Amino acid sequence: MPRWSPGRQAGPFSSRTSHKGSGKGQKLEKRNLGRTKFDASIMGLGGEGLLRSQGKDKEAYALINKALDLGINFFDSARSYDGSEEYYGKALRERRKDVFLTSKSKERSKKGALKDLEETLRNMKTDHLDLWQVHDVGDRKTMEAVFAPGGAIEAFIEAKQKGYTRFIGVGGHDDPGVIRECLDRFDFDTVHVPVNPAEASCKSFLEDTMPVAAEKNVGIIGMKIYVHGFTSKLTFYTSMEAFFRYALSQPIATAVIGCDSREQLEQNVYFARSFKTMDWEEQDGFVDAIAPYARQYFKSAKG
Repeated sequence: MPRWSPGRQAGPFSSRTSHKGSGKGQKLEKRNLGRTKFDASIMGLGGEGLLRSQGKDKEAYALINKALDLGINFFDSARSYDGSEEYYGKALRERRKDVFLTSKSKERSKKGALKDLEETLRNMKTDHLDLWQVHDVGDRKTMEAVFAPGGAIEAFIEAKQKGYTRFIGVGGHDDPGVIRECLDRFDFDTVHVPVNPAEASCKSFLEDTMPVAAEKNVGIIGMKIYVHGFTSKLTFYTSMEAFFRYALSQPIATAVIGCDSREQLEQNVYFARSFKTMDWEEQDGFVDAIAPYARQYFKSAKG
């Protein structure tokens, strides 16, 4: 099955630096996040993992500041991620200016989304977000609610006009066609979609969504790089690095990864610093090897 990527079409991102070798002592590569013109570290810290918890302030503080020290400048969260926003608010403080801070809202009405935003800004101890995203648009019913009169998109527009967010994004991981239509309906600045070899064989975010995003210069943020933990069942892969390499070989600006510990964070940063593009032959072989397991994963996920 042919798959779309800048190797076969013009790519939407530009790398600011290129690094080869072991990764030790190297800076984290940055890529342009589309029309935002922000140079994002190719690994972003996700709001899940350790940060999707309660009562772990000390550990979360250490994780967030370690990520900053390692060169990560893209930080992701969501209103629905338990204590994640509060952890960022407590940890960033004077370092807020050094990061591209994002959050998301699952509310589908204007009123509900604005209430979410008010709480998000309070939790994160900031007067604005760099990016506020419409979270988890998984089906047409949800999409129609977002764009209906009095729908959430009106809150996002108002927030940008008033300076509460610099940019507006949309994300989803269920239906590539729905996300593609969202991009056709509104000039989003970013899109947040799954990027992994399982998606390539069972869905078509790479084919259906990314070309539209590239054409519109929408910044592409990758998620579910490790197939939401499914990779642990693939015993023939002894390292997670291949999944990271696959994701970063696609036309994304950053791969957002939630980490359970500082050790896990450091391992992922090592992968990012050591990144070498996966050529087409290797990518196709990887997708083919994963395909039978991917079908099982998506079947169980739906069940």
